Amino acid sequence: MKLKCPTDRFGEDDLSVDDFLGGLVKIGQPLKGYRAGVDPVLLAASIPAKAGESVLELGCGGGVASLCLGARVSGLSLTGVEVQAGYADLARRNADRNGLEFKVHSSDLNDLPSEVLSQRFDHVFANPPYYNRAHSVPAQNIGRETGLGGDTPLSKWVGVASKRLAPKGQAHFVQRADRLAELLSAVYAHLGSIEVQPLCARRGRAAHLVLVRANKTGRADFRLHAPIVLHVGATHDESTKNYNDIIEAVLRRGAGLNFGGTA
Repeated sequence: MKLKCPTDRFGEDDLSVDDFLGGLVKIGQPLKGYRAGVDPVLLAASIPAKAGESVLELGCGGGVASLCLGARVSGLSLTGVEVQAGYADLARRNADRNGLEFKVHSSDLNDLPSEVLSQRFDHVFANPPYYNRAHSVPAQNIGRETGLGGDTPLSKWVGVASKRLAPKGQAHFVQRADRLAELLSAVYAHLGSIEVQPLCARRGRAAHLVLVRANKTGRADFRLHAPIVLHVGATHDESTKNYNDIIEAVLRRGAGLNFGGTA
């Protein structure tokens, strides 16, 4: 199915139901369109949220990251914002599918609903689109393109996240490593106590993703952590994903992911 507009609603026949966290979370995802990989799961695992805290996800898609976080940490107040109405609807249905409360608003980042604007959150996080379309080719499927490309600059994502944070609240992002400079420039303008956790596929390879964390009122020195290597072995083994023990625990058993790569 090729979406004609972002307001389409996915029928059950348009979806696959996929296991996350070793089956602890089950997510309906479009067979054609944006489909989540491990990136939002790693982002969610890195958020040190505690029961009773409030969390806002900007651009929540079908809800993978928020629902993985909610499955790992009970007692959170989860809120999401998603510009594509079909994906916002899907996030609500996925919350019901997993028995989790998740308030999802279908809204543009540039025009948040009053209910969100009236709140401050302990954690705000986002997996902004990875590709700058001034230097890459758009996807043909509008759902996939909005998830991977879009036209909202990283500075806007960071600025909105900062405004929605409570005092001492934390913002969290995952992004391609080649856009780290752009992301850090925006983060420095709004937040402090910045930490960067590089992620690389295999030992000896350059980082391909980064997790970035910053504090609303933080004043600590910048910290660049040693890379976390996702896979064991020098080459890909077709018979297994061969994740290292830490990443395996995150992806298959719902463990948290500490910056610095400690268990």
